[in-house]
Amino acid sequence: MDYIQNGGTGFFEKNNTDRVTAQFGIAHKTGDHATLQLKNSYSRFNRLIAVPAYSFDGLQQSSFSELTWNRSGEKADWVVGANVWTEALKENSQSVSLLRSYDFNTYGLFIQNAWTVSEAFVLETGLRGDYVTDYGFELLPRLSAMFKISPKLTTRLGGGYGYKTPTIFTEEAERRQFQHLLPIEINRSKNERSTGGNWDINYRTNIGEVGFSFNHLFFYTKLNRPLVLSDAGSGNVQLTNSTGYLDTKGMETNLRLTYADFKLFLGYTYTDANTYFKDKEWLPLTARHRLNNVLMYEIEEKLKLGLEAYYYSPQKLNDGAQGKSYWITGFMAEKLWEKFSVFINFENFSNTRQTRFDSIYTGTIDNPVFRDIYAPVDGFVVNGGIKIRL
Repeated sequence: MDYIQNGGTGFFEKNNTDRVTAQFGIAHKTGDHATLQLKNSYSRFNRLIAVPAYSFDGLQQSSFSELTWNRSGEKADWVVGANVWTEALKENSQSVSLLRSYDFNTYGLFIQNAWTVSEAFVLETGLRGDYVTDYGFELLPRLSAMFKISPKLTTRLGGGYGYKTPTIFTEEAERRQFQHLLPIEINRSKNERSTGGNWDINYRTNIGEVGFSFNHLFFYTKLNRPLVLSDAGSGNVQLTNSTGYLDTKGMETNLRLTYADFKLFLGYTYTDANTYFKDKEWLPLTARHRLNNVLMYEIEEKLKLGLEAYYYSPQKLNDGAQGKSYWITGFMAEKLWEKFSVFINFENFSNTRQTRFDSIYTGTIDNPVFRDIYAPVDGFVVNGGIKIRL
């Protein structure tokens, strides 16, 4: 995609991407209740970003291969497996003297078990071990327990560990088109490591002819050693592990009502995300309050109509300012026949755009300083088509 302003005499950004992906899988039954599975995926992502006096040109390739043995039993299900993940970036030298190329492999072993202790209690456990070249070994346990309090009421409690290997592809680096970004120092970097837990409650019933379902979720995640941009001198920056942490806690409530051919989905999410690097600060670009509302009218195999509205509360921006709240609306319709269907989508028909209520850059057209994009910039979009079933 190319963005050129002022007839090509002002600031421009050229962004060309080429992506190729491939997947395959094979499964073989080794018994009445056991299966051996092999799957593989490959991705080739070539990207060019060009702005005045700078360009980023890199080829990122990754692959994932996994072999698993699955066994289903009356009381317990088992999954045992191994995987290999490769990732490499080859950056072409253009306007930078220090290339950010990297190449690392991840070798993993894992085992999972789902044990039906009784009709009212199911216990799921898992253990995974990954060895990442240059970054060492990670042990990742997880646990989940589901309690069936009654035929209508269930609850689940779970938690586990996770990690992410350092690369230059972060939101902060992306915003600056990777300009003046030094390579990550492998000997001084560590994996980001997360710990998280959640607890949800589910209730389903019928009130006359109205179907009613309710889900409420509490969640908490703590990320240790997050990668942050730090000053490296001479106008350069570098991604390093912070000595602090960030955490996200909150809750999500979803309500579903059905009556005849109508379905109504109502959802609310509260997210309290903060950084603890020096002082406690609100994590940028994170809306504390979100509303999700969808109304559907569906005659099975004949007609679908849908109306949606999403609300985002104000967000803190990286420049210290605060964004504005906004709504996004949409409408879709699809008429179905036996062999084909015709559909049309009216996306963001309220034409919500950040440029209508806030700026996206400061400075001059020749040397702009871009602000965070926290709301849509495309505005009202209409698309449609035909689906053919053979």
